[in-house]
Order: sequence, then C-alpha cells, then structure tokens
Amino acid sequence: MSVVVWGIPTCGTVKKACAALKDAGIPFVDRDLRADPPTGAELDAVIAEFGVKALRNTSGASYRALPPEKDLWSDGQWRAAFERDPMLLKRPVIVIEPDGNVVGVGFRDGSVIAKLRNALAR
Repeated sequence: MSVVVWGIPTCGTVKKACAALKDAGIPFVDRDLRADPPTGAELDAVIAEFGVKALRNTSGASYRALPPEKDLWSDGQWRAAFERDPMLLKRPVIVIEPDGNVVGVGFRDGSVIAKLRNALAR
C-alpha cells in the first residue's frame, strides 16, 4: 500500500500536508492533478466518501470563473466539472492505493495523520 497525495506543487495546503506526512514518518507519493487528473472512477470514490460539496475548491481561479448558475448545479454537474477541470477539487486529496481508500480532502489538522496511521496499520 502507498499513500498518494493529489495536489499541485504550488498549493500551500498541499505543501503543509506533505510536510506533516514527512514529520510523521509516513512515506507518500505526489500526484500532480494537472499532469495526472483523476479518472471518473477515482472521482466517484472520493465523492462517495466525502460528497460533492466538500470537494469544491471555492478559493481558486477555476471556481471564480464558473457561471453564477454553479450554485444550482446538481452533484452530477459538479462531478462533470471536476472531471473537466481538476483545479476545482479542494486539495490535497489523500488516498491509500491500490485499494482507493480516500482518507482526506483538504488539510487542517492532524486528524488525517491519525486516519492514515490507522489505515496503514491494518
């Protein structure tokens, strides 16, 4: 099993998460969402775990460029938007592969580290 951090190298929150993983001694692999966007199946797994609303990166330029109707979009419309533009995803998304266990979206505290330790200990 390996921990994969979906993000972009310039994202401050991704940098913070990676530093916390390093400090915790948890090895991980970076996945640049621009170069290697998630597949539809991967998006479905993240949406199933966290829901569409939790995945919205509302602070990015891609989000601000969306039409005002975005507030009325269905989950399916958001999923299609995430697939078209992965910069709409809140970062980082932390996944344990190959099983696709999604551990976290975004990074604010050490709860993701604890969830990773528990998942990796199994």
